[in-house]
Amino acid sequence: MRGDGTLRIYSPGEVERGEVPARYARALGQVLEWSREFLVSGHPALGRTGPVCPYTQPSLRKELFLFAVPPEGPVPPEEPGSPEEPGSPEGSGQPDLADAVGRLREWHEKLSTDLEPDDQELLTLLMVLPGVDPADSAELDALQRAAKDEFVAGGLMIGQFHPVCDEPGLWNPAFRPLRSPVPLLAVRRLLVFDLPFLVGADRHLDAYLQRFAPLIPTRVRDQLVSRVTA
Repeated sequence: MRGDGTLRIYSPGEVERGEVPARYARALGQVLEWSREFLVSGHPALGRTGPVCPYTQPSLRKELFLFAVPPEGPVPPEEPGSPEEPGSPEGSGQPDLADAVGRLREWHEKLSTDLEPDDQELLTLLMVLPGVDPADSAELDALQRAAKDEFVAGGLMIGQFHPVCDEPGLWNPAFRPLRSPVPLLAVRRLLVFDLPFLVGADRHLDAYLQRFAPLIPTRVRDQLVSRVTA
């Protein structure tokens, strides 16, 4: 386990061995299973060949696919009555999720420091939030929107995954690739192929161009031209 008073970080092995807080064990196990089965596999509705997420399998293989939880979270729905951990605001057990998101970015940067460039691209942190309402994505969507400007400016991507997430797939708008069994936020390094996720906001596009303009592959450049002409 790594982390601090705002965030605790676990490897897949620690999740499998049960070396995680009991209140989060079920949720972390569900997310690990989903990652190993859904994200690393193809899907008939995906709209292209290959796995849903091409980076998950190599990230898992190199043990760079990590899970984070706020130490002071609301009790997950399946465990009503669990004792609250010390340090909760006014004894409520409710974490400061905005602060936890900020620490998620700092921990990604810290863990990247000693990695080779190729491994930095594979480092993935998933902040699992079983206390967030699984039937309503509004809170998670708001957290992701509020954080995205700062993350993208710093060279990181942050995405929200949720059981009812309606974000469409890039290759098939009827596909819903961001539906996870438990609400979570995922953070990884910003990559040159992330352009389609950034064209909706000029500030994100500017940050992308400042970082990648000399390296943009032809097919990504074509996407950019289409965006500008539109």
